[in-house]
Amino acid sequence: MVNLGSPKSAFSSHNLLSSYPLTHNTEALENYRTTNESEEALIRPTYGLESLGIYNVGWVYRNLSVAQLVEHAIMRGEGTLADNGALIVETGKYTGRSPKDRFIVRESSSQDEIDWNQHNVPIYEDKFNQLYLKVIAYLQGKDIYIFDGYVGADNNYRCGVRIINELASQNLFAHQLFIRPSPQELNNHQADFTVISVPGLHGNPEIDGIHSEAFIVVHLQKKLVIIGGSRYAGEIKKSVFLMMNYFMTKRNVLPMHCAANIDKHAHTTLFFGLSGTGKTTLSADPDCSLIGDDEHGWSTNGIFNFEGGCYAKTIRLSQENEPQIWAAIRFGTLLENVIFEPETQIPDYDDGRLTENTRAAYPLLYIPNCSTWGVGSHPKTIFFLTADAFGVLPPIAKLTKDQAMYHFLAGYTSKLAGTERDIHAPQATFSACFGQCFFPLSPLVYAKMLGERLEQQEDTQVFLINTGWSGGPYGVGHRISIKHTRAMVAAALNGQLNTVNYHSHPIFKVLIPEHIVGVPDKILDPENTWPDQEAYQQQALELAHLFEQNFQQFKEVPPEIIAAGPVPILP
Repeated sequence: MVNLGSPKSAFSSHNLLSSYPLTHNTEALENYRTTNESEEALIRPTYGLESLGIYNVGWVYRNLSVAQLVEHAIMRGEGTLADNGALIVETGKYTGRSPKDRFIVRESSSQDEIDWNQHNVPIYEDKFNQLYLKVIAYLQGKDIYIFDGYVGADNNYRCGVRIINELASQNLFAHQLFIRPSPQELNNHQADFTVISVPGLHGNPEIDGIHSEAFIVVHLQKKLVIIGGSRYAGEIKKSVFLMMNYFMTKRNVLPMHCAANIDKHAHTTLFFGLSGTGKTTLSADPDCSLIGDDEHGWSTNGIFNFEGGCYAKTIRLSQENEPQIWAAIRFGTLLENVIFEPETQIPDYDDGRLTENTRAAYPLLYIPNCSTWGVGSHPKTIFFLTADAFGVLPPIAKLTKDQAMYHFLAGYTSKLAGTERDIHAPQATFSACFGQCFFPLSPLVYAKMLGERLEQQEDTQVFLINTGWSGGPYGVGHRISIKHTRAMVAAALNGQLNTVNYHSHPIFKVLIPEHIVGVPDKILDPENTWPDQEAYQQQALELAHLFEQNFQQFKEVPPEIIAAGPVPILP
């Protein structure tokens, strides 16, 4: 039994219990129920779970407060408090998304629209039904946590979401990441999307039609997701946004994997990029109000956040470089796979022994100058972020509209260690729309919508930002300074880059500024940072070939967009 008076006794050498199911402090839970539940509540309301076929469960807790969820998580042995008040949990074997274990049900309403590929893998409805029966059988007799809330800050496009968890800590994640309802909204809440997450239930690949014990299965017609075998909470978030990325296009909203903020002049900025490229860090700017750090929609009215919180990487987090994220990690924040000092409970963000993909989940309101409305005007500036492991791309470059469309479809970056299973070192990758694995439709659908908006918003400028390597490839060169990247972003936003001279990159053809205040001129052109310029040119040609090969998949792209890409030939 967990000794609540001595939290450290509940944790192993890695700080937390890694086995599952977790040991519950049954006596403490019963005392909690006796103390906190009125006689009326002993009727044990189920809040409509029967409509999902869920019967004969234990206690059902709906929209508990942050303090209650933290208390439940600790009593159940799911985690412990850090000295800063955050709840720290381990997610076990799965410390990142598991793309090979995610499936979309092949059914009549959507099967002809889905871009079936290595990211959108079909599973037949009979297998979904088989897994679903296992899920609802597994839940019998178990306590359940429900979060009823919303996705979509713009009320014109808002969708109700219901998250059903067996873990209090995962329900805390949902409470902090999605949009929380007012008491009146909760009374009238209707779920458009439902996610059931049962990490303790393992699938059987031999009979369930899946690849491992973990499964994330999305049924678009039912607007229902079932998750099993993985305690990584990011699967909950991303499955909801996959559904938004499908249904929003039917309402003329471009769903985007990007961060957004708004400055004092009401100018909105977008930051596109995959995990680890700097979306969260760069968008958390003390001079701007944060709209959101990951998922947004672009409607005819402007930009709106899908979320109510942030899910920031914390590996090597520092108060100096990321003060807003640092300050957001406090009571109510969920830390995943962060090691802490046993004697002091102080998190060690530099320790990546469990994973490089350590995470913090916290509500937007933990960012001091966040946008309370979650909406913004049409963007004035758009940044495409890449972490170039080849050390070839410039740290900042201006793009023409055709180049912007090309790079949006290319979505080049490097997968960084830990963001997915089996990724232990950076790998060059192309992910259309800067997040193809999150989009169920063809990238051309989303690219067409982006092109229409860039045509309509003629003053919107687009820049390519490399937050990766300079002076050589990964292992030889060095990571570009966040201080210099911030200075380059500021120069684009304050108009400085409207008055400087540019020259064209000989292979990639993007426009490189020749001077930015606060940034050494030498690093602006990546060729100047390499000790061997011939080696740089050879590396640039190799990367250009990769771009060219990747783009061959797009058969119906206008020739002017194809021509905007790199030319793997030295002039």
